[in-house]
Amino acid sequence: MYDSLPLLSSEEEKSAHYQHTLRAIRHAIEGETDWTAILSTVVCELHHRFEYFHWTGFYRVVAHELMKVGPYQGGHGCLTIPFNRGVCGAAAREQKVQLVPDVNEFPGHIACSGTTQSEIVLPLFNANGDVAAVLDIDSDHIDAFDTVDERFLAELLTDLIPLAPSPLF
Repeated sequence: MYDSLPLLSSEEEKSAHYQHTLRAIRHAIEGETDWTAILSTVVCELHHRFEYFHWTGFYRVVAHELMKVGPYQGGHGCLTIPFNRGVCGAAAREQKVQLVPDVNEFPGHIACSGTTQSEIVLPLFNANGDVAAVLDIDSDHIDAFDTVDERFLAELLTDLIPLAPSPLF
C-alpha cells in the first residue's frame, strides 16, 4: 500500500511525505461531491500514512456552536463537542489552528482517550467563511506535531473549502 512516516523523521522527509499524501488524497477525491465520502477518504489516507497519528478525524458543525464526531479512525472519539470546550472547541471558536505539544497543559482539554499526549486541530471553513468542521489529529507522543504538519494540513483543508457544506441550522 504505502509507507507510514515515523515520528522522528527529518523536516525534508516529512515535507516530501506530505506532498505525496496530498497528491494521493487529491487524486482519490477528484470529482467526488459526497461530503461524507470526501471526509472519510481524507481521514483514512492521513491516519494510515503517519505512524504517530493515533486518532484522526473530523468534528462537523451540526448546530450553533456544537460539533459531532465523524468520520474518524482510531479509538472512540467524543461524540459531541461544544465550541466552548477542549482543543477542538478552541479551534472552532477562535477559527485558528491549535497546536498543542502537551495536552496535559491545555486548560480544559477533553480526554476522549487516555493515551493522547499531543494534538493538532485545524478549522475547516466553507465558501462563506463559516467553520464547517475541524480536523483533529491526536498522537500518543508528546510534541508530535510541528509547523510542517500545520502547513500541509492547512493546505489540504484549503482544497476542501469549495466542497464544504453550509450549515443547515
